[in-house]
Amino acid sequence: MRNKQKGFSLIELLIVVAIILIIAAIAIPNLLRSKIAANQASAVGSLRTLNTSCIAYSTSYGQFPAALTNLGPIASGGTASSTAADLVDSVLSGGSKSGYTFVYTAGASNQSYTITAKPITAATTGQNMYFTDQSGVIRVDTSGTGAGASSTPIG
Repeated sequence: MRNKQKGFSLIELLIVVAIILIIAAIAIPNLLRSKIAANQASAVGSLRTLNTSCIAYSTSYGQFPAALTNLGPIASGGTASSTAADLVDSVLSGGSKSGYTFVYTAGASNQSYTITAKPITAATTGQNMYFTDQSGVIRVDTSGTGAGASSTPIG
């Protein structure tokens, strides 16, 4: 009589591994798409925050900021000023957040501005490019050529 051994056979283990690989092949692309969608939503939210901060800055100082860093935090123990208005955090005033790079351009005499948001890596961090200005309208470009004043407004 043979001794009955306990445990799994090699074929059973290979079947389990194959099932896990199939599930991973289905789940990973969905995870990447979800991350891209989250980064794009974060970019739009960041642009809204920057628009609101620029309006608050303009109300306080009579003009829009000369640079994105002017909206950033104050030094410890200091007070808010036109060079450190303490309206956004250091991450956003640094120009990069959630896979997007934000470029702020001041207009003539700081009476206007434009902000563009471009994905750092289009394949993994985001596919859309965004644009906004002092009008507060956020515009999107899905073609990859770059968003501008004539791009489609998001809705």
